[in-house]
Amino acid sequence: MLTTFDLLAPFVKKKIWEQQWKHFTPVQEKAIPAILNTDKDVIISSATASGKTEAAFLPILSKVVNTAPDKLKILYISPLKALINDQFERITDICESSYIPIHRWHGDVSGYKKKAMLKQTAGILQITPESMESLFINRTNELANLFHDVEFVIIDEIHAFINEARGVHLRSLLSRMEAYTTQRPRIIGLSATIDNFDLVKQWTRPGDPDQVEVIKSEAEEKKLLYHLLHVQQDGPKKPIELLQDMRELTRNQKALIFCNNRGSVEEITYFLNRLAKRENHPESYFAHHSSIDKSEREFVEKSVAATKMPKSIVATSSLELGIDIGSIDLVIQLDNTFSVSSLKQRLGRSGRKADSHQMLQLYTTDEDSLLQSLAVMELNLEGWIEPAEGYALPYDILFQQIISICAETNGITEENLITAIKRNQIFFSFNREQVQTLLEKMIEDDILEQIRGTHELIVGLEGERILRGRDFYGVFISPQEFEVIHGSQNIGTLDQSQNLIQGDNFILAGKLWTITEINEDTNKIHVTPAVDGNPPRYISGGGKMHPKIGEKISTILYGNETFAYVDRNAQAMLDDQRHKYHEAKLTEYQRPLWIQNNGWVLETFSGTKITRTLAWMLKTIGAGVTRVGDYNIEGSSTTDIADKWQELKEVEWQAYDLFAVTNYREIFMSKYSRYLPESSYHHMHEAHEVDLAGALDFLRNTEIKVIHQTIGEEEPSQ
Repeated sequence: MLTTFDLLAPFVKKKIWEQQWKHFTPVQEKAIPAILNTDKDVIISSATASGKTEAAFLPILSKVVNTAPDKLKILYISPLKALINDQFERITDICESSYIPIHRWHGDVSGYKKKAMLKQTAGILQITPESMESLFINRTNELANLFHDVEFVIIDEIHAFINEARGVHLRSLLSRMEAYTTQRPRIIGLSATIDNFDLVKQWTRPGDPDQVEVIKSEAEEKKLLYHLLHVQQDGPKKPIELLQDMRELTRNQKALIFCNNRGSVEEITYFLNRLAKRENHPESYFAHHSSIDKSEREFVEKSVAATKMPKSIVATSSLELGIDIGSIDLVIQLDNTFSVSSLKQRLGRSGRKADSHQMLQLYTTDEDSLLQSLAVMELNLEGWIEPAEGYALPYDILFQQIISICAETNGITEENLITAIKRNQIFFSFNREQVQTLLEKMIEDDILEQIRGTHELIVGLEGERILRGRDFYGVFISPQEFEVIHGSQNIGTLDQSQNLIQGDNFILAGKLWTITEINEDTNKIHVTPAVDGNPPRYISGGGKMHPKIGEKISTILYGNETFAYVDRNAQAMLDDQRHKYHEAKLTEYQRPLWIQNNGWVLETFSGTKITRTLAWMLKTIGAGVTRVGDYNIEGSSTTDIADKWQELKEVEWQAYDLFAVTNYREIFMSKYSRYLPESSYHHMHEAHEVDLAGALDFLRNTEIKVIHQTIGEEEPSQ
């Protein structure tokens, strides 16, 4: 009987011998035969550093080794240019003796290299969805030659696409690519954090999900050592005790310190380096986020990966995905992540050395952060993760793709365009009337123009303006930013919304700067080093909290469970928070409605979408809502709130009714949503922001307990 090793091509076996592999990982043992012995698409799901990349490439390269030196056989798609650059060296090493060329194609690759690749199309092409879109717009005449022989599409970090607009965009592009291939390429998806495999299979192979095999490693994950320290933050700056503890913990270890926003990254980096300097130690902490110049980020990644010295990176989610920064001893999370998936992804960055453990230090700085950190951590320990939900009703991406298709074809009849859309494996659910309504609006707005005589649709004048914009290829919103320059060095970017003026001081890339000049014509800020400054503000938004996290928070507050991994401050804070819930004697199916001197607070513990929906319902019947959180609603009028809550149950609710009380900050917004017909826009808002079914289920199955509470009193009175 053939072993997994026997199935591989000779050059792959040679590489394995050279690397002195003693055995395949569990996921490799499963994936290699599945790819080599079947024609199915394959989703490979296993922990970080379990060998997923090799699990995909070793069998695929074995299948194409005889043809790939002369023909393009593999498309490798990544959500990040940095991940492409990182994997380029890894894949090049695997292909060393195979004569299979590897090409990169993204915005940082020179035009010369791209032209050379098009002249000799072969091997492996690494690309982002945005660069793939660019090919359809700018290389139309070369698409047939480029995609003709592609057999495999490898999608790295596939979970980063499934729930996002980029996932719809990518799936559309892959469907359009099939018009140029001799056969439908097989899709191989890689992920460390994914659930709801039914949806993932449907996304991968719409209409035929049975032809998708999921390879899920059952191997025992690394042992996790974890601790939570609570340091209350009462002012705008991080407490010195927190920074000192963080410094002590990382003095002799390589750490990856995650923050939830770019401003915190800059603050933490700067003050940790100040503490190191006081000890006469060299700079040991480096900032990493999307607003720092690419060359600086790459320098940080490579220098930390190459050294054995205790250097640490302070980062946002920019390092959540699998960019190689070497072996990390410790992961630190400052305040809660917004999802279990995110925490799990970050945890996977540590413990990559043989026989090492994963190590996590959590820090929380306020009551909400403590509760959410505990809830997310407990769900992670239970093995739960947010299920993939997909990107609902993608009218906005359909709008963008219609412009792209018209540009690609240089004119297409309405009938052929509708046929192409219906064949597209991500848009097949739209009916003819929905597509025609969108096309009529696009023609009316001069996005499209219909040629007399042939009746072909081409890109109109307004459509050309959108098409030729520098960010058409991406479907995500790009913020307006200033480029920050010191001499000839590009430092990074700052949001233009900050109302910056000459003489302002700020921290960027972990260093202090003074603005010497702002040129609004070129969108550039010139700076010199400074001696003080504040972290910059960036436009950012957290994700939506899943109802499971809200429910876990209520379980923690209602219960008496102690957590061995928290410090005394955290336990004392938790005990203090629990006191009023215990006094109120709440049951599992009850939620408190606190009536206070100056208003009321309803705690739904149900997640962002359900809570917002309930708030809009309350607004609709005039309940005086003043603030909405992820799991609570506040209001100002206390006279009839209990009656209003009963009234909610008597209304025949329609999602459309809630739109009238939704303010502009709450309305769903995407890059192209403003171009949609009003009905389509409303339907998208409902699909993405409203959970009417969840809210109605909450009303049916949850009892609201009214508790009168006087501000300043320790005990609630009922």
